[in-house]
Amino acid sequence: MPAGKLMEFLDAHNVKYTTITHSTAYTSQEIAAITHIRGRELAKTVMVKVDGHMAMAVLPASYQVNLAALRAVVGANSLTLANEAEFRGLFPECETGAMPPFGTIYGMPVFVEESLTRDREIAFNAGTHKELLQLAYEDFARLVHPKILRFSSVRAA
Repeated sequence: MPAGKLMEFLDAHNVKYTTITHSTAYTSQEIAAITHIRGRELAKTVMVKVDGHMAMAVLPASYQVNLAALRAVVGANSLTLANEAEFRGLFPECETGAMPPFGTIYGMPVFVEESLTRDREIAFNAGTHKELLQLAYEDFARLVHPKILRFSSVRAA
């Protein structure tokens, strides 16, 4: 069952979505492969610390975060990857590493890689390593109000 807080939020805003159940997978590339969703349409959430505060960097599964580029476009003095111990408690109803990219629910900023905005629909972890939610990117942007930036590149094969 997807994270209840997220489902309530989407339902309260009359957002149409699809739940996709799959076998357990932990990396976005694995999930894209087993669900037959193109890596550029599967959004992964990477937790970062921006000047000591948690934020979400959301990008296509087939991309990798360029921390220096993200730090520069955000205008931060420091920007690092957050480790699991630092963010695990912020998402109590989610499995570690499977949090959805809805920072607004959790009181944190969301940075979206510009290339993700080109897709009509996006899919993302729904709080577990067995479920995705898929919805219109337009609905995601309307609810989350992410800062759209360029901070990643296609992952080398």
